[in-house]
Order: sequence, then C-alpha cells, then structure tokens
Amino acid sequence: MEAITVSHLRKFYKVHKKEPGLLGSLKSLFARKYETIEAVNDISFKIDEGELVGFIGPNGAGKTTTLKSLSGLLYPDAGFLSVLGFSPWDKKAEFLKQIAFVMGQKNQLWWDLPPYETFILNKEIYEVPNAQFEQTLNELIDLLDIKEVMTIQTRKLSLGQRMKCELAAALIHRPKVLFLDEPTIGLDVVMQKKIRDFIKEYNLRYKATIILTSHYMGDVKELAKRVLVIDKGKLVFDGSLSEIIAKYADHKLISVVFSEPVDKIKLKKLGKIKSFSSPKVVLSVKKGQTALAAAEILKNFPVEDLNIEEPAIEDIIRELFTGKNYA
Repeated sequence: MEAITVSHLRKFYKVHKKEPGLLGSLKSLFARKYETIEAVNDISFKIDEGELVGFIGPNGAGKTTTLKSLSGLLYPDAGFLSVLGFSPWDKKAEFLKQIAFVMGQKNQLWWDLPPYETFILNKEIYEVPNAQFEQTLNELIDLLDIKEVMTIQTRKLSLGQRMKCELAAALIHRPKVLFLDEPTIGLDVVMQKKIRDFIKEYNLRYKATIILTSHYMGDVKELAKRVLVIDKGKLVFDGSLSEIIAKYADHKLISVVFSEPVDKIKLKKLGKIKSFSSPKVVLSVKKGQTALAAAEILKNFPVEDLNIEEPAIEDIIRELFTGKNYA
C-alpha cells in the first residue's frame, strides 16, 4: 500500500538580486531585479507503507523543500501530493496527527523547561490518550535511553541528549509517517550510531514510513535500502545504493604496499594515482582494466601486499554531483 505519492511536484521561488554596495542598494529602490530559483522542478516518486527511504543530494538540491511540501508547510506551485491519502496543504487534523517532521537544526523543546514538560504539551496537542501516552513514553525512554534527562532543563542538556529528546517529542503521538531532515547533524560518531539504531528500531516496531535526508552517508548506508537522489531540483536517481555503485562507479581502487621505493611515472601508466605515500599507493583503474593492471603491478613491481576494492559510496556520490553524469 502506498503511503506517499509525489507526481510532477514543482516549487519555485523569486529571489531579489541586488548589486553590492550603496549604489546597488539605491538602484534596487527604483529597479528591483528578481531571479527565479527552481527549488523543486517536476519530480515524481512513490513510497510504500513502512518503507525507509534515503533522500540525498547536495546543499540547495531541493530536499528540505520537498519534505516541507509533503508535511504541508509549503504549498507547491504545481503537481500532486498525497500522504496517507491526504492532501498535505489541507492541514486536516487527522493528517497532522499521523505525521512528524524532525529537523536537526530546529528545536521544538521548550528551552527553559525539562523535556518531560514538552512531552506533556505534545500529548495534549495531539490528544493522545493517557494509557497510550504512558506506554509510548516508556518505550521511547527505553529505546533512546533518556530516563536520566527527563527532568533536567533542556538548556542544560548536551546536543546528543537534546536530539534524542527532540525525537521523543516528535513521536509521542506515534506518527505513521516520519520526515527526518538531517537528524544526526553535529553529533559525534557514537551518538550518530545511537540515533540510527533508534530510527531503525522505530521503523521496524511501528511499521512507520520514513524519509531521511542526511549528508552523512553512514546514516543512509545503514538505514535505507532505497535512495532518492535529487540535484538542482530534479530527481536524478531512484533505486538502491548497490545500483548507484553499479551504474556510476566505473572504476575500482587498487591499494598496493611496496617493499621498496617505486617509480611514480611508471605507475601513472596503469591508472590514476589517488594517493602516493610510500610505501603505499592507491590507484584508480577502469573496471575493465583492473585485472590487467593488477597483473602488471605484480609482475613489474616489488609488491608486499595488494588489494582491489570498490570505491567508497561517499566518493561515488561526491563524484556523481561534481561530474553531473546522470546518463
């Protein structure tokens, strides 16, 4: 069953352009110039109930605009949207009670109150029955390990503790659809993993439909079987991470440790040198030439160790956006 349907979504912004300096300010008083920004330009996709999808792209690609449109915060210029059978911009109470939107850089916790007070407030806002509230809160406390911070002022919590409480506050009403926009931003690697583990467990336990945006590929690799890639407002890929590797990674990496110094110029003939820190060298070689290059290295160089591997998914995504090769 489909939980989210997006068809030909478009959202444009008119941005005022001003020349620098005082003269530019004076000119803008009499002749304003505007530029149209295509934040989201004709994208379409569907997400099934209970699916956890990664939504990735560079800064300004249109990720947050899409999520805001799906949650009803923005009204699109064109296209059709459906979330759980509702039109988001109608903002019906039945719809709002079934979704949650968590932004890593935005706070919903009351700064001078302990998290528990915000949880109580959200319980009343979403009209959560007492028994369900107690059960859900106990589960969230256990999953997120926040028992010790429930009665501490939010302002006194660490970033990681606040982020866990932000998630708890957003989930008090057990939303069926969860929009997560950079939920691990600014967190250390240990806390990132704890948040990822929680998101995975919540998805499995409640069969929630989740769209996750993140610049940390660790989030996406660990959580999402399917990814949507957006760039400059256009959807450029919809599939699994393994498909991205198969489609866009046209090379492999050969890591070699030599037993004595080698001629860098001779190595350049076999592939592109990614790093050269004697005695270790990493070569990027076209996939069809990998076996031949490895054989040449073993035959003509003093090799102590050799390893062939796929490039890191982070590097593939980075090259995907910088190279703009979507064919």
